[in-house]
Amino acid sequence: VNLAMDLGLAKEKLTEDPREAARMVDEAHGEVKTALQELRDLARGIHPAILTDRGLDAALSSVASRCTVPVQVEVDLPARPAPAIEGIAYFTVSELLQNVSKHSRATRATVDVWRVEDRLMLQVTDNGVGGADASTGSGLAGLAERLDAVDGILLVDSPTAGPTRVTAELPWRRA
Repeated sequence: VNLAMDLGLAKEKLTEDPREAARMVDEAHGEVKTALQELRDLARGIHPAILTDRGLDAALSSVASRCTVPVQVEVDLPARPAPAIEGIAYFTVSELLQNVSKHSRATRATVDVWRVEDRLMLQVTDNGVGGADASTGSGLAGLAERLDAVDGILLVDSPTAGPTRVTAELPWRRA
């Protein structure tokens, strides 16, 4: 729906501001490619094949490669968590990187994953414009609710003018 709206706006801009229309079409093209990859991942099952076969590091690197800004991924885990926790971590980072692509106007981002005692920690940081707020009923609020359902926590630090740092904690459960 958002993509159709974005393309409609670009169509309206075509005659009055062709450069802006071209930028909007380019952005929509990137969103289409991301959506198609996500549909392919879903068609293979809830766990993307790369996550099942190679773990979080490879899966998150794959997601990061589809982000519209360069993303550095660092995964430092002593072992693999339970598949359900891996899946939640994967989809959390995926959604956060989509937010970076769509809203941040960042030029770079990082994804860090590590374990602290009985918690799996995820952090996505970008150097964008900031202003992300999980209390406004946004996608971040839904993400926080989904994490809460599995005893997870989402913390958003995103002052106006940036940078944005989103940290998620999940329970560590062994495979």
